[in-house]
Amino acid sequence: MAYSETKVVIGGLAHIPIIIGFFYLIRRQYSFGAMMRTGKNALSEKVKAAPAKAAAAPKAAATTKAAAAPAKASGGKKPHSDVPVNTYKPKAPFTGTVIENYSVLKEGAIGKVQHITFDLSGGDPEFKYVEGQSCGILAAGEDAKGKPHRPRLYSIASTRYGDNFEGNTLSLCVRQLQYEKDGETINGVCSTYLCNLSPGDKVKISGPVGKEMLLPDEEDSNIIMLATGTGIAPMRAYLRRMFEPTEIEKHKWNFKGKAWLFMGAPKTANLLYDADFEHYKSKFPENLRYTKAISREQNNTKGGRMYIQDRVLEHAEEIFNMIENPKTHIYLCGLKGMEPGIDEAMTTAAAAKGLDWSELRPKLRKAGRWHAETY
Repeated sequence: MAYSETKVVIGGLAHIPIIIGFFYLIRRQYSFGAMMRTGKNALSEKVKAAPAKAAAAPKAAATTKAAAAPAKASGGKKPHSDVPVNTYKPKAPFTGTVIENYSVLKEGAIGKVQHITFDLSGGDPEFKYVEGQSCGILAAGEDAKGKPHRPRLYSIASTRYGDNFEGNTLSLCVRQLQYEKDGETINGVCSTYLCNLSPGDKVKISGPVGKEMLLPDEEDSNIIMLATGTGIAPMRAYLRRMFEPTEIEKHKWNFKGKAWLFMGAPKTANLLYDADFEHYKSKFPENLRYTKAISREQNNTKGGRMYIQDRVLEHAEEIFNMIENPKTHIYLCGLKGMEPGIDEAMTTAAAAKGLDWSELRPKLRKAGRWHAETY
């Protein structure tokens, strides 16, 4: 059938609204489908992208009360983003010099535990660290395969200013590892090396490493510390930072919260740095509590040996009252074998408050309030 030019043009124009309507329908269907899949209007997403980013902060602020405190540092930075890590690698370590090496045990103690301080002067870059970090020690000599010994990690027992408050030393608290095998006494390679060092000896040190055990920035935080043996190392650094007068003068960080140290040892003579902690407690009785569990000298409520988990159970209600405060942090350090006992004690204590410790602990960890370092 033939059509005139005029009819063709008019007919074409008549179809334009239909075509427009067809494309509009497709556009709307796409928008609706995308909204169902993503919960957002896909067509308006580009327009709203900028405001949506700005609106993210209030949403983050609406997290649980427990997680609110450590969410972000001031200025939008992540907490501890400026903490030094791996300034010196194991393949290119820093060479420190031993300043002192002395026993921290009293007469009648079990084993051998030494306090060892290294001079960090002359580094380029400088070897800097903060409380709660660790460092690697590369023992001299070679292993059975003729290769250099791998670095062993040790918790740092001094504050960033060092025991001399000059910011150029690092201290460790080291127990010599000894065990029996086939009737023979085996000495740990690195721990024996460290315990036998003399002033003037040169030592290869890597690090610092770790952000798991760092203190919070808030001066009014509450700090619960659970330590056994040389696990006291980071706790010593914390307590010196909190209560040592020269430290306070230097860093202008005035601790206003509550600190509670639970210390486990086999005998009174094995309580490391005990005199220092007792001194801090006498000077700051409102801010520091010091609870000891001496397994071979004290009995628990069942008549058995007193371990740190028994002390936790004794003070369960007070501990969980503190945990309810979002500014309370818990630090655990020592032999890995202490963890099951602590978990069992915390499970029992939590149940008495109607809480499930298996659910609570991961939440505390995610909120940056549960800090554990065991070995």
